[in-house]
Amino acid sequence: MAAKTLKQGFTTGAAAAASVKAALLVLVTSRVPTAVDIAFLTGEKKRIAIKQVLKLSDTCCRASVIKDAGDDPDITHKAEIGARVTLTPARELTVIITGGKGVGRVTKPGLEVEVGEPAINSGPRQMIQNVVEEIWDQYNLSGRSVTIEIFVPKGELLAKKTLNARLGILGGISILGTTGIVKPMSHDAYIATIRSSISVAIARDIDTLVFTTGRRSERFAMGLFPGFCEEAFVQTGDFFKAAIDEALNKPFCQQIIYTIFFGKAVKMSLGFEHTHAAKSDLTLNKLALWAREITGDERLVCNIKQANTARHAFSYIFPDYPELLTFVGKKIQATAGRFARGQIQIRVIILDFEGQKAFDSQEMEEIT
Repeated sequence: MAAKTLKQGFTTGAAAAASVKAALLVLVTSRVPTAVDIAFLTGEKKRIAIKQVLKLSDTCCRASVIKDAGDDPDITHKAEIGARVTLTPARELTVIITGGKGVGRVTKPGLEVEVGEPAINSGPRQMIQNVVEEIWDQYNLSGRSVTIEIFVPKGELLAKKTLNARLGILGGISILGTTGIVKPMSHDAYIATIRSSISVAIARDIDTLVFTTGRRSERFAMGLFPGFCEEAFVQTGDFFKAAIDEALNKPFCQQIIYTIFFGKAVKMSLGFEHTHAAKSDLTLNKLALWAREITGDERLVCNIKQANTARHAFSYIFPDYPELLTFVGKKIQATAGRFARGQIQIRVIILDFEGQKAFDSQEMEEIT
């Protein structure tokens, strides 16, 4: 059977641009479109359905679109993204883009958008600019100022499910998209969040970052480092190498402290750049092999092979076999150091089930 072709979607930025185009077409032609063609920044085009159009006056119209993330749904999948467009007399075409209800505002430095501005990134702004210029060229229009207010009716609620507040984006979501296209499994949005998190930290002169793989490990990491400010903590998900790559792009970063649970730790110790790619049977078989080489305990080897998960295997390893845990931790440190090309100091902390340190590479170095 042939593999299913995953459906591409479009970003919040593309949805905003489509809403702008629909509203402009109503003001310019008095015709209400049911869908509009949008050119992505890759040169590709997509027809996007319009949810709603409301002409408020001869010079003002609002329209909205339902964002479709395709087969890679995210927090904003099926969210309504809209634009209120107002035309005023002007000698030449000018485009003013603002954020309305549900669009966050930037309050911390280090992001692509300046402090005080609505969180509408450069990609969406360029797509909106292109849409306006396309309409002006198509209908041979003269000057006029085009004021565009992007809005997301449920943006404040959606933002609570994101890291926006950590990044200093308050009051709603960000309007994002490098090209306008959402490619399934590309994970562009997650990597963009990692990049933004690191940028915000560096802007605050933070040179030591605490990488965690999710909210739970981050919560425990914050308990281990109570003196660190919130911006120092970065959730990297499965993106082991990509997160380090982003830190490498910020020369100010001096140290990364990876604070992880054993399940991710074993996958990272195997050298996987993206830990989701590691299969459970592969990791357990390798872990069992290491257990035999390091401890010579065949009962432990058997328990690891029969474990359901690496987490399950951890219950056999800790605290009775610290040498095996140390081996895994040092393998992670070596792999991360290779990814960092020796330019960033790497510290690895493996947590137990209660969030306490089961292994700390710094403590091992102090002992030796």
